[in-house]
Amino acid sequence: MSQQTIIIIDDDNVYRDVLARSFQRLGFLVEHFASPVEALISIEQAVDLTVLLDLKLEEDSGLRWIESIRQRNSGCYLLLLTGFASISTAVQAIKLGADDYLAKPVTAREILTHINNDGSGVDTPINDKPMSVDRLEWEHIQKVLKDNDGNVSASARALGMHRRTLQRKLAKKPARS
Repeated sequence: MSQQTIIIIDDDNVYRDVLARSFQRLGFLVEHFASPVEALISIEQAVDLTVLLDLKLEEDSGLRWIESIRQRNSGCYLLLLTGFASISTAVQAIKLGADDYLAKPVTAREILTHINNDGSGVDTPINDKPMSVDRLEWEHIQKVLKDNDGNVSASARALGMHRRTLQRKLAKKPARS
């Protein structure tokens, strides 16, 4: 039986190193890379593989790499991690072929718990309260920003607000649900 491999693709060096060490302590074979291009050969060669892919890479998007990773290793478990969670990016990630989507910060143990879940979703809690207005605004801004390929000026025009106002809103952390 081969040892399970975890490949971490994240441009945040500190987070990537901490996560890699955590998985190594838990007995996994771990490789980590700052960009998907560097990881493709390892992805092709791995057998029992989990890929942890960051959504927002330096000048790139993890969404753009989901299909390439699937083509290189169709049997891998692909989990998209992001500090910029939104409904639209989660839906897009799943449509493109990601197995799941988690918001950062998340620990190695939380990732393992999530991966080992049977995937049925029946244990996923359903919130009886609707999202706050601030959270709805955040989600809408993220959708419009995605629709405009990340162009802040075009998104501000579409939202009917000044570009600087949008930049200030984007600099804030997402509101809690």
